Amino acid sequence: MFKELDPLLHSQLRLAVVSLLLSVEEADFVFIREKTGATAGNLSVQIDKLNEAGYIEVRKFIDGKKPRTVCKITKTGIAAFDAYVKVLQEYIKR
Repeated sequence: MFKELDPLLHSQLRLAVVSLLLSVEEADFVFIREKTGATAGNLSVQIDKLNEAGYIEVRKFIDGKKPRTVCKITKTGIAAFDAYVKVLQEYIKR
């Protein structure tokens, strides 16, 4: 029987965000938006969902006169990604 894929990570944009954050210490909103090609509104919603699940940490602050949002993957997010990949590998092996 097939295990269920994590529905939070099964979204293309959320999976892209988590994958991107695995390769950097942290990333700001503009960088993530440019790399994923997402609209600001959609990306904001998806980042909120990942943050609420504890998969990423989000810091919002003012840098000079500009607001900045910086994201960082958490241990929970890394574990969820690893589990997601393992389940996908099981699908491929069958």
